[in-house]
Amino acid sequence: MTHEARAEPLAPWAVRPETSRGRLHAEPAGDPRSPFQRDRDRIIHTGAFRRLQYKTQVFVFHEGDYFRTRLTHSIEVAQIARAIARRLRLDEDLAEALALAHDLGHPPFGHAGEEALDGQMRPYGGFDHNAQSLKVVTLLEARYAAFDGLNLCWETLEGLAKHNGPVRRPATYVAEYDARHPLDLTSHASAEAQVAALADDIAYNNHDLDDGIRARFFTLEEAAALPLIGDAYQEARSLHPKASRERLTTETVRRVINAMVQDVVRETARRIAAIAPRSADDIRAAPEPVVAFSTAMQEANLLIRDFLFHRMYRHWRVNRAMQKSKRASQMVFQLLHGGPQMLPDEWRERAGEPGSPQAARVVCDYIAGMTDRYALEEHRRLTDPNIPG
Repeated sequence: MTHEARAEPLAPWAVRPETSRGRLHAEPAGDPRSPFQRDRDRIIHTGAFRRLQYKTQVFVFHEGDYFRTRLTHSIEVAQIARAIARRLRLDEDLAEALALAHDLGHPPFGHAGEEALDGQMRPYGGFDHNAQSLKVVTLLEARYAAFDGLNLCWETLEGLAKHNGPVRRPATYVAEYDARHPLDLTSHASAEAQVAALADDIAYNNHDLDDGIRARFFTLEEAAALPLIGDAYQEARSLHPKASRERLTTETVRRVINAMVQDVVRETARRIAAIAPRSADDIRAAPEPVVAFSTAMQEANLLIRDFLFHRMYRHWRVNRAMQKSKRASQMVFQLLHGGPQMLPDEWRERAGEPGSPQAARVVCDYIAGMTDRYALEEHRRLTDPNIPG
């Protein structure tokens, strides 16, 4: 048995690869990988996944090579998701696939880019990065001759659509896709999808703490005024009194991550014991998510989010960068929507008439797939007469 081999069988409420509901388009059998391993591998090999390297969370790409990108974030989420899934005896491959795919629909410039596209798309149903992730893997990735998208398993698509909970008012594309390939939108997602969602929260807050300290938006001591971080900081400092500030930051952050993971495992075990599920469908039918933080950890996590909101996400340096990025996204959309003849050939052919709803959707997809760098370059090409198109 190798180190990576599973020591215990899957829990009865885990999604089982051998009972997957399959793919929209039938494919030949015989691949030695499980269906969820195949999904993970397909996601990793997409162009959308590679472009995450140059899509940022808070910092625009040129502000520093050290800060996290959507790609490094996705990898960190996948690591945390696998760790939690293993502890809970869930299918690690499905949890990992969902973690790796969850940000594929994010546009350039983080939340500023999303706000810009949502505003421009409001007359046409708006823009939502979760819906865009589903669109990427079911339509926009054109890698296979037999079908659009990646032809992922039903369970992977369900998890992408519902990892934040039941979808009562689906975005336009989610509703359109659900009409031809129902994803049971009004129920909860699998425990594996819920794990991926919690892993996202854990990675997001902790790694923004790390980046915020390194960017000097706040100090480690200021963050340590928060209860959970303070406990981790005091433990790290007592065990390593001579450690450098950089190492002390890393020791603190990894202790906070570990505390959150341990809390999720304990709280999930408590909720599982309360409802005694016998299958993955029992998890979907549960009255509330089964994978969750305890009340105390939820409160601590909200304090961290609030701290980051005021000290990092609304820092004047971030505000300046985001406002410039937002205006660039808006201008590129407006110019291309009114003049789709300026789109590259493969996009122009699908765009239709200038100013039309079809043109809006195509331009939105085009911009959403851009990296920060490409979006800024496209803005310059469209607005500066001295730069060749």
